[in-house]
Amino acid sequence: MTTRDARGDLLNLILGFQVSQAIHVAATFGLADHLASGPRTSGELAAVTGTHPPTLYRLMRALAAAGILHETEDRCFELTAVGQLLRTDVAGTQAPIAQLVGRTSYWQAWGNLLHAVRSGDTAFNHAHGTGVWEHRANNPEEAGIFDRAMASLTDGFGAAVIAACDFSRFANVVDVGGGNGTFLADLLAAHPRVQGALFDQPHVIAWANASLASRGLSRRCQTVAGDFFLRVPEGGDAYLLKSILHDWDDAAAIDILRACHRAMKPDSRLLVFEHVVGPPNSGPRGKFADLNMLVITGGRERSREEFGSLFGQAGFRLISVTPTSAPLCIIEGMPDNFSI
Repeated sequence: MTTRDARGDLLNLILGFQVSQAIHVAATFGLADHLASGPRTSGELAAVTGTHPPTLYRLMRALAAAGILHETEDRCFELTAVGQLLRTDVAGTQAPIAQLVGRTSYWQAWGNLLHAVRSGDTAFNHAHGTGVWEHRANNPEEAGIFDRAMASLTDGFGAAVIAACDFSRFANVVDVGGGNGTFLADLLAAHPRVQGALFDQPHVIAWANASLASRGLSRRCQTVAGDFFLRVPEGGDAYLLKSILHDWDDAAAIDILRACHRAMKPDSRLLVFEHVVGPPNSGPRGKFADLNMLVITGGRERSREEFGSLFGQAGFRLISVTPTSAPLCIIEGMPDNFSI
C-alpha cells in the first residue's frame, strides 16, 4: 500500500460518520419507500417529505456518490441494490437500524466515547444522566425505534441459526428476552413439533402477542411477562438468550444466567446467540459491537474464554461454540452445578 492509498483509506474511515448520518436522514424521511415504485426527482421527493428542495438534492447526490442511490438526468434518482434495503417493506430491511443509530440520544452517547475510554463508565449514562433502559422506558418513541431495529436484525439472523442448530431435539424452548417473538416464531415455523414460551417485559409481551397471532402460533407459544434477573419460566428443554448477555456487565449477566439455571432441568440446554470476539487483528464487526456496548449499555462482547468463565460462575459448563452464516455464534452450555 502506498502512502497516498493509506492516507485515503484512513480519511474514509475518519469521515465515515458523515455517510452514517446521511443514511439515517434518508431512512427517517422514508426516501427509499418513496422510490420503491421507480425513479423520482429530488423536487418531487421534497414535496412529499416536506423538506427543502435544494438541500434534499444535496443529500441525495451525496448518497448517490456513496452507492445508496443512482442519479440520472434532471436530478432524478433511483434505488441501487444497496439502497433497496432501506425500504421498510423488504426482507432484510436495514431502515430501522439506520433510524436508530442516527438518533440524537445515540449520537450524543457515541460522542462521549472519549469519556468512556478514560473512565470505564458507560458513555450513554454520562451523556444523558440516566441508563439506556430507563431512558427508553420514559421515551416510548425511542423504545419503539429500538424494538423495530432489533426485530430487523433478527430477520437476518433467524435463518442462519436455524440452519446451524438442530432444534428438533427439544420438545419445548424458552426464549428469554425474546422481544416481539420474531426469532421464536421462525424457529417454531421450521420445527412444527416444538412448543415455545416467550419471556420478556410486560410492555414487550403485549406487542409480541399480536405478532405471534399474526403468524398463527398462539396455540404453540405461550407468552410470559417478568424480570429475567429474578425468575424465568421453568421446565424448558432449551433456554435461548439472543443478544441479551452482551447488554450487561459480568455481574448482571451471571444473575441472568443463574435465573435460567434455577428454572432448568438437569438435562436442559442453554443456547446463547452472540458475537464471539476473535483473535487479534480480525473480526472488526464483533469488536466494534463491543465498543457499542461500552457506549450504550455498559455491557460487552466476549471471547470464548470469557463465555466459559461466565458460564462457570453461573453453574454451567460450556459445551460448544458454533459459527453461523450470520455474525453471531451459538454458544451452548448445560447445567453443571445445581447448588447455584
